[in-house]
Amino acid sequence: MSEALTCFIYRSDRKADTYLYVLEKDNFDSVPQPLLKVFGEPQFSFEFELTVERNLAKEDTAEVINNLKTQGFHLQMADDLLIEQQLALKSLN
Repeated sequence: MSEALTCFIYRSDRKADTYLYVLEKDNFDSVPQPLLKVFGEPQFSFEFELTVERNLAKEDTAEVINNLKTQGFHLQMADDLLIEQQLALKSLN
């Protein structure tokens, strides 16, 4: 079994099906301010242990782990966003 990361998941109060993963509860220091402005007030949803063996429903586990380790956060967006919106938000991720 590989190293586990404790993830804290927050949902956006402005964007449906948009979630922010961070490594410390209520710590958004690593998240760019423009992203937080668009995301809105983060609403705590849940926490879980993430390992490379764990399958996530809508995200690539390796990408989430990489983003958490290198950036300190990961942004999960709704599948139905326009591609331009996804690219704009991903550039912040």
